[in-house]
Amino acid sequence: MKFFPLIVRYSTIAVAVLGVFSMLQVLNQIRAQETVIPPPPVTPPEKPEGTRLAATGIIEAREENVAIGTPVPGLITKVLAKVSTQVIKDQPLLQLDDRELQAQLISAQADIAVKQAQLDITLAQRLKVQDNLDRLKSITDSRAISQDDLRNRTNDFTVAQAQVASAEAQLSAAHAEVKQIQMLIERLTIRAPRPGTILQVNIREGEYASFQNRQPAIILGDLDKLQVRADVDEQNAMEVREKEDAIAYVKGDSVTGYALKFIRIEPFVIPKQSLTGASTERVDTRVLQVIYELPVPKGKKVYVGQQVDVMIGQKASTNGAK
Repeated sequence: MKFFPLIVRYSTIAVAVLGVFSMLQVLNQIRAQETVIPPPPVTPPEKPEGTRLAATGIIEAREENVAIGTPVPGLITKVLAKVSTQVIKDQPLLQLDDRELQAQLISAQADIAVKQAQLDITLAQRLKVQDNLDRLKSITDSRAISQDDLRNRTNDFTVAQAQVASAEAQLSAAHAEVKQIQMLIERLTIRAPRPGTILQVNIREGEYASFQNRQPAIILGDLDKLQVRADVDEQNAMEVREKEDAIAYVKGDSVTGYALKFIRIEPFVIPKQSLTGASTERVDTRVLQVIYELPVPKGKKVYVGQQVDVMIGQKASTNGAK
């Protein structure tokens, strides 16, 4: 009887020890399964002395990039634009299939010939009626002609005049239809809205252009001057000052800073769209966008679409200043 309490006591101790051991094993397994977050490949830039605000930004072409689409869905028959080539205003970039409109144009042009023939007939009929009327009016003796006959001939001339006007209107409508079809055909040639450089071509010959396409057919931008669109967290929006310059550091280079010159503040807070991909980044943030001019650096190469860290409050100096 004395051994039973001892057995219970030691069993309880053994179960407790076993429980602690099991918990340690579980913790070790959880730690082994945890993904170790690697350090960033490049150390982020340190805030220079005098920096008031820090923001993320993206490099854009001057006056922003132009996403060129198609006015109507259709088959692409020609792609005249090539990446990295410069284009001038109204230079053809894309050609959509216009065979259906070309067929309509042939029919409309043939209708012009028909309407012209009808006009010629009505002109000849009016000339005949007018000649008969002039003969009656040329008779000086009023007793030799009937007033009813003169009145009928006058009415016939009025009708002939109206028929000529109708034929002329139909001919004008036929010409207008041809012009309309020609304008619709011209519309299927997509032209550059302004001078610039072709940054992307996202469509090929034989593909179908649709409004549902996620990517624009062509992206055009002016690379003579670049600009940076900085996203300032809405919590710091009240701290942004006009005409305050900044310095930008391109992702991957935390040493070289590029001077930015203030252009404008876009006075509309929007949801953040340019994401850096950091695991700690908030995606529900709203931002105030500030636009800065970025002169093309000499001896350096930056690209439209690159992300930058923007240090606001730094006096713009020379590009590439470390």
